Parts: sequence; structure tokens; C-alpha cells
Amino acid sequence: MTHTYQISGMTCNGCVTKAKSELLKIGDVTEAEVQLQSPQAKISMQRHIPVTALQSALSKAGQFTITEIDGGMNHPINKEDGNTESWLKVYKPIFIIGAFISGITLLIEFSLNNFAWERWMQHFMAAFFIVFSFFKLLDIKGFAESYATYDIIARKWQGWGYVYTFTELALGIAYLLKFNPLLTNGVTFAVMSISLAGVVQSVLNKRKIQCACLGSVFKLPMSTITIVEDAVMIGMSAFMILKSV
Repeated sequence: MTHTYQISGMTCNGCVTKAKSELLKIGDVTEAEVQLQSPQAKISMQRHIPVTALQSALSKAGQFTITEIDGGMNHPINKEDGNTESWLKVYKPIFIIGAFISGITLLIEFSLNNFAWERWMQHFMAAFFIVFSFFKLLDIKGFAESYATYDIIARKWQGWGYVYTFTELALGIAYLLKFNPLLTNGVTFAVMSISLAGVVQSVLNKRKIQCACLGSVFKLPMSTITIVEDAVMIGMSAFMILKSV
């Protein structure tokens, strides 16, 4: 079986050589292809090797961090290693978070005895941005590195990942405070549209990379789920822009 991983921390060909050497020392590894550009490693193994074991080996070569980016979607069925995951299980974290945000914001509207769609959207977007920025802030460096693998701005300037995280947090607070709705929705529309462009490119090119929407805490593969997530936020912001002009 062959798994694809992302390796951060490599800065030169010497790092690539050291990383490959340590990976090949692991007993069940039969082949390792490590590349510096969009730092990745394709590792062939006789049986599934936990990422923790791979990380332990790489730590001997330098300050490298390895994360799985194919999300288990291409792993062959192997009852012995128990690594097969269903589509629902892979995306369970984002579904649960989405259900909680939707449920809580809907309950707020029902408790007011005067359901208003625009107000619900404001609360939904506030909760969405604050919760998603929280997960990014848990490991903002890891998020920035992962985001740089597919975002059209972050690919050229990795610092955009840091700016994006705090922009999400600021937008969440702005929606809660109902601060200048036209400006807040305009920024949301622009930022999420830029994000969507990189996601669509990756999905259409069938790149097997990790989605950074929940930071580096959850290993979610890039898919149409991410497109829907961004499109919903763009649609809501566009609706509220039209309502305010």
C-alpha cells in the first residue's frame, strides 16, 4: 500500500535526503519518494504504519513534521490494519460542527418568537467564523503551511494564512456586533471568493491534499464539501449585500 504525506520543515535537498534516509530505515517501508517542491512524500509500506511512528523517525533527521494528506480516501481495504474509513466518518467533524452551529442559531431565532432569516444568517456566520478561526488558532503555523498548498494567495505569500485566520475571527465578531453590515458582508464575499478559487482548482485537478478549513487539528481531504462550505458563506453574504443596498 502507498500513502501520501505532507512534510513541513524541509528547506533544501539535504533535508530531502535526510528525511528519505530515516523513512527507509523503518522496517515495513519498502519505498519512499520525498520531494521538496510542495513538500510531499509517497511512502510504500507492507502494512499500515501510524503517522506517529513516521514522525518519530523523521525527528532524527531534523525538525520536520509529517501529516497525512490523502485522508485515507485511497487506502485499500485492509482488515488487518483497520485503516479503512467511510466517507461519513472522514467528514464527521465538519458535519457535527455544522449541525451545532445551525442548531444553536436556529434555537436563538425560535426563542425570539419572530424568526428572521437575515438575523439568523448573521448569527450563523458569526458562529461559523469564530469556531473555524478557533481551530486554526490551535496551530496557526500548521494551518498556514497547509493553506499554502492550495490557496491562490497563500501559495505566493504564506503569511496570508495568518492574516486569513485573524480576518475570520474579526468577521465573526463584526457579525455579532452588527458592525457596518455592508462592509462586513463585502469583505466576507471577497475573502471567501478568493478561498473558493483555490479550492475549486485543487478539486478539479484532483490534487490529493489536506483541507485546512479546520486547521491542522482534523485531517480532512480536499473535496466538494469544502466547495459547498465556501459557497454557502458567499451566498449568504451576497444575499445580505443585496438586502442592504
